[in-house]
Amino acid sequence: MKLSLELMLQLSIIVPLLTPLIIVAAGNKPNLREAVTITSSLILVYLVVNLYQGLSLGATIGVFWWELLPGLTVSFDVEPLGMLFALTASFLWPVTACYAIGYMRSHQEHNQTRFYSCFAIAIGAVIGLAFSANLFTLFIFYEVLTLSTYPLVTHAGTAKAKRAGRTYLGILLSTSIVFFLLAIVSTWFVAGTLDFKLGGIFDADVDKTIAGTLLVLFIFGIGKAAIMPFHRWLPAAMIAPTPVSALLHAVAVVKAGVFSIVKICVLIFGLDLLSVLSTTQFLLYLVAASVLLASLVAMKQDNLKARLAYSTVSQLGYVTIGALLATSSGIIGSSMHIAMHAFGKITLFFCAGAILVTLNKSKISEMRGIGRQMPLTMVAFFIASLSIIGVPPTGGTWSKWFLMMATVETEQWLLMVVLMLSSLVNIAYLLPIPFHAFFPVLITNRESNKYSKKATSSSSMLTTIPIKEAPLTLLIAIVITTLGCLTLFIYPQPLFELASNVLSSRE
Repeated sequence: MKLSLELMLQLSIIVPLLTPLIIVAAGNKPNLREAVTITSSLILVYLVVNLYQGLSLGATIGVFWWELLPGLTVSFDVEPLGMLFALTASFLWPVTACYAIGYMRSHQEHNQTRFYSCFAIAIGAVIGLAFSANLFTLFIFYEVLTLSTYPLVTHAGTAKAKRAGRTYLGILLSTSIVFFLLAIVSTWFVAGTLDFKLGGIFDADVDKTIAGTLLVLFIFGIGKAAIMPFHRWLPAAMIAPTPVSALLHAVAVVKAGVFSIVKICVLIFGLDLLSVLSTTQFLLYLVAASVLLASLVAMKQDNLKARLAYSTVSQLGYVTIGALLATSSGIIGSSMHIAMHAFGKITLFFCAGAILVTLNKSKISEMRGIGRQMPLTMVAFFIASLSIIGVPPTGGTWSKWFLMMATVETEQWLLMVVLMLSSLVNIAYLLPIPFHAFFPVLITNRESNKYSKKATSSSSMLTTIPIKEAPLTLLIAIVITTLGCLTLFIYPQPLFELASNVLSSRE
């Protein structure tokens, strides 16, 4: 029996949300529990790919679930931006699940059933958010995502983990209730609808002061976008296991934040209105400051996951800047960067977890010379770093190219300088890690005195150190996402077409 596209749309949300029931039932059988996770993730990939094919053929795919009040519904619609996000999240779920199996078993983590259950709910929330047809539906799944990832952040159960969880939950809930919910209610009263619409939902004669205020509320209210000063939850959450960090940074949480910003900019405000609001320029400068400051803070971090966390804060700003520039190039760059950054950053976190599992090292200062022990891992780290920086032959090249083009088109020269400086800082805090992993003795003059006494002995010892890579499931995940970084440079066409079609009916 062939499933209809509408049924596939519903199943893409329902399957991940119901998967925890089976995972809990199989909780005392680890192999079965993990098989359920992998199977569900592959089913989701199948469903989303079929939806993508239907969208590519011009099909209109929408589903209505229920109505709370007249005009206030829970409903879903497949459009290019949501499809791009759903493809990214669905593809990375089985990869992250494969990685998590090796990581959680190697660490002999407790509460693995709860871990896989909450992970599945988070993915379901992401798909629901991606295909939301209105702000009300988006808000519901936005909050489900927050609540489902809280147990993952506090997974270790220590006092430090609980404290990090309180920071995580406190910032995300407070911003969404104080700002985001207020913005949604106000939009309802001003526009009379919450349905997403190409070109925006506000009338041409809408008061620009009111619209500008709503834009500020939306940007501040979407705390998952981690714009300073509402970013502290992201570094705090790094206490969670590495698969959770990968979920937070690449598959779900932060991407849900910037995706929501892009969707609201395009389908609630519309680019024409966005370009004339006075608060747009203020927000652009605020986000630009966040990009630079986060990059500078990242340079000072010795803990690898902390450095990657602040790097994420900076990279998220690229997406928000592209959306606020209100041009076709900006939207294309932002949309593509959601996927490009996902593959690059998840690879970096996978590598960080592999190093921790294999060598029990988490500080960058301890990682000199590990390239000879873990050559595959560190080559992957190098390639993913190039993608985050945005240079060939990696996918990040294309998204950053369109973002730079957007700054040129709008003559935002200061923002162009900010993006260029940030990329240079990316080089400074990412490339030395794989470089010193393979060439530990080739260090700067400033450090030469400190390490000169150890250079000869270290060099001779390294030649006898055997290769010791991470467990196979971790390596499989690392290889897949690394190849993704390269493939997205060679063949970015599907993502580019989706990103271009976000505005296809705007005129």
